[in-house]
Amino acid sequence: MKVAFFSSKSYDEEYFNQINKKYGHELQFFETRLDSHTVKLTKEFDAVCAFVNDKVDAKTLKGLSKRNIKLLTLRCAGFNNVDLEAAEKHGITVLRVPAYSPEAVAEHALALILTLNRKTHKAYNRVREGNFSLERLTGFNVSGKTIGVIGTGAIGRAFIQLLKGFKTKIKAYDPYPNEQLKKEGVEYVSLEELLTESDIISLHCPLTPETHRMINGQTLKHVKQGAMLINTSRGKLIDTEAVIDALREKKLGSLGIDVYAEEEKLFFKDLSEMIIDDDTISRLIALPNVLITAHQAFLTREALEQIAETTLQNISGFEKGQINKQNQVGTENLG
Repeated sequence: MKVAFFSSKSYDEEYFNQINKKYGHELQFFETRLDSHTVKLTKEFDAVCAFVNDKVDAKTLKGLSKRNIKLLTLRCAGFNNVDLEAAEKHGITVLRVPAYSPEAVAEHALALILTLNRKTHKAYNRVREGNFSLERLTGFNVSGKTIGVIGTGAIGRAFIQLLKGFKTKIKAYDPYPNEQLKKEGVEYVSLEELLTESDIISLHCPLTPETHRMINGQTLKHVKQGAMLINTSRGKLIDTEAVIDALREKKLGSLGIDVYAEEEKLFFKDLSEMIIDDDTISRLIALPNVLITAHQAFLTREALEQIAETTLQNISGFEKGQINKQNQVGTENLG
């Protein structure tokens, strides 16, 4: 099949071209984001491959349908950027990569915690400038602390396994508790109790209508004074303005994020020579107790290989009329 890849980077081309040697599809990569304006680029293609910040709304899907595109494959787990009702209306099958390397994201969440806590990013910059002072670099022992894990799917479970080496007390919140984790000593509690008792809170849940801005002005009132908040899932799980207020009021002690609510305007781009026209992220960057990475938690060799493998399998399966139902998403996934 002839497939158009949008929002592609050099690593996408490298790994997809390498894995595609055994599948034989015709791949073309576009750096531009997929939306209702760039959909015209899909003419004469059989399928489209999109990423997390592509805008696959009703208008875009209508454009794909006009060009006889019947397959939209996502090289990611999340699908909140796709209008699934419109896809169904136009007869477009949507396939995704439900799991690729949970460990990659879990390890990045842990890296954010350790970096924020021990301030290694600041120490690195100091030493490069000849400043060997230890002033204002004091952290705390993660060992013995209470860690709140919101969402215990594949990534949340991988994150919990990593925490075991730190001898922490783990509390979890998930509408669908994992029985194996319970047997391993993970305590499932209400969201309010988790926020109240956790020294570190880490988000590992999908973005749904129920989880949209689940961390907001109201829920932040329950957060333990000085707690650390980590988000490697989806930016819109948190109300960014409310979190900034909590940081300024010292209700939150620190924030580590790999995702941002308005990231499609910023992430995956080099804006170093431009003025960033986003006051909210500019305020976050200015805060000394905030650490931001630009949606790189997934970026490991192992994850990129698995993403390419599963995506190309999805395309081949569709071509042969053998759709992998486990990887398919539709209106039934809207809850």
